[in-house]
Amino acid sequence: MAVFAVGDVQGCSAELRKLIDELPFDRCDDELWFVGDLVNRGPDGLGVLRFVRELGPAARTLLGNHDLHLLALALGEAVPVADDDLAPILAAADGPELVDWLRRQPLAHHDSDLNTLMVHAGIIPGWSGADTLARAREVEAVLQGDDCGSFLTAMYGSRPDRWSETLTGQDRLRFITNCLTRIRFVRADESLDFDQKGPPGSQPPGLLPWFEMPGRASSDLRIVFGHWSALGLLQRPNLIGLDTGVVWGGKLTAVRLDAPGGPYQVTSSVNRRKPDA
Repeated sequence: MAVFAVGDVQGCSAELRKLIDELPFDRCDDELWFVGDLVNRGPDGLGVLRFVRELGPAARTLLGNHDLHLLALALGEAVPVADDDLAPILAAADGPELVDWLRRQPLAHHDSDLNTLMVHAGIIPGWSGADTLARAREVEAVLQGDDCGSFLTAMYGSRPDRWSETLTGQDRLRFITNCLTRIRFVRADESLDFDQKGPPGSQPPGLLPWFEMPGRASSDLRIVFGHWSALGLLQRPNLIGLDTGVVWGGKLTAVRLDAPGGPYQVTSSVNRRKPDA
């Protein structure tokens, strides 16, 4: 069985279909792992959701921050922001079915045979792979339960910015969600910074990329992640970053995880202006 990981799609359905056509992928035997952010900012998030859902068990899909924002619009009390492109999903006849399918996707996926953990954004240095999966399951249980709307409404915000086992309620859930779907840079005390979005080296003193923190408890695993378009494709022995900015005029990227292969890339036909540009 071949296993391919695919970077942030963000509504770029034409690029996704073209990329998959170029992969040695058989949906009857192989798997596609999606790092999250299937939707938003690109031209056809509705098409992406339909396509990935139709892949059935051949697709392993994570929730990214943009996917959670869609859920918050549909099931919580969030309001759209200026660069949202989610209205077609919410208005579609099959929109409720797609939203219900999406909220049942995980925040982390682990394959012991491949010694690989996939998250959307990253992991704080103190969390092992087992810790990460346990924390992800806490949020997943709420998303799939009757309190989903309340959580999604309270999900926004950047506090607390530091993990403690004593965190409870919405503060605990918010930190876990922010860690797994928004993290880029971390301070020495493992608190999270959400202001810096540039590539490594652009940050002020006192911040490091989460994966460069010394003593990282998840370093025994291969981590696959996305979320960080300014980072681009990153391939190290135990680290694969796959957000290559397809929605910003970059590329959509896939790598093979079970054997050498790739990267496989298609150039974007979409070129949105970045909100902070």
